[in-house]
Amino acid sequence: MEDYEVRVAHLWGTLDDHEDADFRDLVFALADEAPTLGIADFERACAWDSTGHSDKAVPLYRSALDHGLEGVRRRRAVLQLASSLRNVGEVDVALDLLTEERARTSDELDDALVAILALTLVAAGRPVEATSFAVEALAAHLPRYQRSMAAYARALRED
Repeated sequence: MEDYEVRVAHLWGTLDDHEDADFRDLVFALADEAPTLGIADFERACAWDSTGHSDKAVPLYRSALDHGLEGVRRRRAVLQLASSLRNVGEVDVALDLLTEERARTSDELDDALVAILALTLVAAGRPVEATSFAVEALAAHLPRYQRSMAAYARALRED
């Protein structure tokens, strides 16, 4: 498994060095060696998604999750599925996924979740709420004004 993970990471590091179809072919070939079907479907979904085909990624993300994807790949699959759903116009489903995931766990992908949530809220016609979440997430990274920015963000949602 470790060798597989190293090869996957290396391949993803070369994404910009390949034509889209060639990159997908490389990912699909490597995914054939994945230790589980969930991981294989996740990698294939990522390849479609990263080359501009959210519509083809959605069913593969769903399959990966249905096959018991775990750990950081599971969380990435949920976030990337939500983003792809937004791209294909299934905004309400994406919002539900993101809301559930936000309540489920917290990790290094929290800010990515909020970024996707903000974009999805804009797509849902809720730009003020989107701004509030984005400002709230950004506040934690500011050298000053964290408290006031977090308060302003909450106030936007309350209005």
